[in-house]
Order: sequence, then C-alpha cells, then structure tokens
Amino acid sequence: MSAREKLVNGFRHVPYQAENFSLEEMLKRSEEYYKWLDKRRSVRHFSNKAVPREVIENIIRTAGTAPSGAHKQPWKFCVVSGSDLKKKIRKAAEQEEKENYSGRMSERWLEDLAPLGTDENKEFLEMAPWLIVVFKEVYGLDEKGEKYNNYYVNESVGIACGMLISAIHNAGLVTLTHTPSPMNFLAELLERPANERAFLLLPVGYAAEDALVPDIHRKQLDEISKFYK
Repeated sequence: MSAREKLVNGFRHVPYQAENFSLEEMLKRSEEYYKWLDKRRSVRHFSNKAVPREVIENIIRTAGTAPSGAHKQPWKFCVVSGSDLKKKIRKAAEQEEKENYSGRMSERWLEDLAPLGTDENKEFLEMAPWLIVVFKEVYGLDEKGEKYNNYYVNESVGIACGMLISAIHNAGLVTLTHTPSPMNFLAELLERPANERAFLLLPVGYAAEDALVPDIHRKQLDEISKFYK
C-alpha cells in the first residue's frame, strides 16, 4: 500500500485522480457539453442499419459507472437483438399500450401526448437493431442465493439510465424512453429472476433517414432552477 493509501473500516481507499481544468477550460467544456447534449432528441423512427455489439457494450459499461446506494449497483441491462424475441416484445407492449390508449389514460394525458404523435403502434421495437431493457434489482442475491439489501434502488437505476442515454447520444445513435405499463411481460419474456423488475425499455440504433421529431422546446434555465445565497 502506498503512502497516500489507507484502510477505512478495513477497506482500501486510494487517491482520487482529479482533472484540474483552468476556469476558462471549465467554462468552455460545460458550455460545449450542454450544447451538444441539447441536440439529443427522442426518436421513434429507426433505421434497421446494424450497430456493432462492441458499441453497445461500451454504452452499457458507461451506464455501469453511475453512483448507487452503498455501491450495490442494483441494475441489470438486458440486451435483445434477435428478431423473434423483439417481435414478442413488440406484441406484448402493443397489447398493454392498446389498453392504455383506449381506457387507462385520462383525457388530459392523451391531450398532453397529442403533440408528440404517439399511439399504440410500436414498430420501433422491431426496427431498431438493439433493445436495452433495464431492470432494477429490488434486492440482491449472493452466490448462495441469499437475499441482501439494496438501497435507493429507483434513484440509483434512474441515474444509470440517464448516463446510458447520454452514452447512446455520444455514440451518434438515438433512443426513446419506452415504459409500457405494466411491464411485467418483460421479466417473463426475458426469464428474469424474482428480484428484478423492469424499469425502462430503450430501442437503440440509427435514426431513419426520413425520421421526424416534434418541434418542441425545453424550459429555460430560470424555469428549471433557483439559485440561493
């Protein structure tokens, strides 16, 4: 163990490798990152152009760097590429969405969705070359199958999903946050263990050449923030 390392409650702690930017560089990088990420859009029209598995693996590795309660990392990223399984997922998702659009959703909800042009048809679930289904582990299982606690599961998995979406955009790909409710069918189709619950479904790939997105605008800084002294 080096002089700068030490044990804390029996666990090794090592020096943090900080990146020390100048104030000018810090401002530049923060502005460029915002402008770049502001170009990200949710896309519903996908190309079936292939995306290398290695790219998807790196995207998932990036999501796996997210912070989590007590470092339990309570997430599982299940990746689907086979056409038969994607077809089953689409069929089950559309069945739930049909019930949502025809009765479960309130009139106000449907009115709010109208500008986005969404409906029960989820062709993108078959068209996109990859589907990433994010599961949250409501409790952990050790090598012996014994249960252990996970903490702040929704918060941890939510942060990981945000980083996942950013990584997808960084790779030059597009996605859509799809949450057909209820999502129990995903655990059944993917044969996931009892401690996992479906959290989010993300189609991942290239945008179709004729893809359109709604001309919507994000809230301004003063609408989403409040600075205090």
